[in-house]
Amino acid sequence: MEAATRREFDLVILGASGFTGKYVIREALKFLSAPGPLVSIALAGRSTSKLAAALQWAAAPVTPPPLALIPADVSDPASLLALCRRTRVVLNCVGPFRLYGDPVVAACVDTGTDYLDISGEPEFMERMEVNYHQRAEKAGSLVISACGFDSVPAELGLMFNSRQWVPPSVPNRVEAYVSLESERRIVGNIGTYESAVLGVANMHQLQELRKSRPKRARPQIPGPPPPKGPLVERNKALGLWALKLPSADAVVVRRTLSILAENPDGLPGANETEEHAGKRKSYWSTVKPAHFGVKIGTKSILGIFRFMVTGLFIGLFATFSLGRSLLLNFPSVFSLGWFRKTGPTEEEVSSAYFNMWFVAHGYSDDKLASQRGRNTDTKVITRVSGPEVGYLTTPIILVQCALIMLTERGNLPKGGVLPPGVVFAPTDLQKRLQANGISFDVISTKASPQ
Repeated sequence: MEAATRREFDLVILGASGFTGKYVIREALKFLSAPGPLVSIALAGRSTSKLAAALQWAAAPVTPPPLALIPADVSDPASLLALCRRTRVVLNCVGPFRLYGDPVVAACVDTGTDYLDISGEPEFMERMEVNYHQRAEKAGSLVISACGFDSVPAELGLMFNSRQWVPPSVPNRVEAYVSLESERRIVGNIGTYESAVLGVANMHQLQELRKSRPKRARPQIPGPPPPKGPLVERNKALGLWALKLPSADAVVVRRTLSILAENPDGLPGANETEEHAGKRKSYWSTVKPAHFGVKIGTKSILGIFRFMVTGLFIGLFATFSLGRSLLLNFPSVFSLGWFRKTGPTEEEVSSAYFNMWFVAHGYSDDKLASQRGRNTDTKVITRVSGPEVGYLTTPIILVQCALIMLTERGNLPKGGVLPPGVVFAPTDLQKRLQANGISFDVISTKASPQ
């Protein structure tokens, strides 16, 4: 870790010329000339000319700063090792991660470099934990996926809701309702679509991976498991139609809660100050575990139909080669215009925003949870909201996580493959996000007999 602090660059954005990468550049440039830990940035990718064009776009209308443009290719391990030896942190924007992420993680672990990415792919994240966690711990390399809209709003949003339950009240279950809205037209991140197609195509590999692993620790959640409920529901309080979503968010949240079940005070920092240790322990003492699920919500039932049709196409076609080819080559057709290869226009990005509602049900007194047949009697609703998810919110989160790494590295775990919540929640990440356009609000706290 000490050697890493003396490296040439504070961070490298890998895949900086891609759809998301150029927005990450734009977000990072805001902090390059400002007071703080970010002094040097480099951009990396296969084509230096494309990197230069992305930098020009991100810096407009001013002249771009003279950043280093470094050729690097995920198919060339030597180029990745050379890259990682020069930087403290790698921000990986090269997806789908199940295809291209492993060599980057390997290079970071081999060089003791910290790694952040924006993956929302459960198989990739879990496989990286299996393959690299112990090596990363030893090397002092923090490997943290899902540092974007997947899955920081879900993790911090759940914890924010959980902390509203003042003892003796306790939550039992939290359902997150994600609503994507726009004044124009919503166009999804094409990388998210490609990851979904490949995830369904390789679902059996994820199932086999999970079967081969020891059972995770289970958090102690008061009360019985929640009922499964309908696939589609009408939530009148939120004014939304909602569809159950097989989400990476739920996977990442469960992983954090499992780690906390074994480490109730969280994970100590590599060279932690007494002040931060006290803050960390105090923070986790206020977080109460709960069953967690995610639903996609729209104001119109027609929006739910659109989600269902897209999911149906992916479920049917992703399981065979020709079907995958059709899905990946004609995303606009199979998503009814929700995704397209060219990505959204700048106007479509700037006009979009999200609301993520956390509806929690629990007990006014934890003693009630053990009473047979006792229904929950309290409801707490909170909300996380912000700008467009793929190209605005994701870069904001990724860059703020990187700034925390540069500022507070000694207060973070020495190394390992970890979810973002368990690493960043006790820091000032929520405060930083609020200062950069992502809001955390309490909507209501009330008795609600079920």
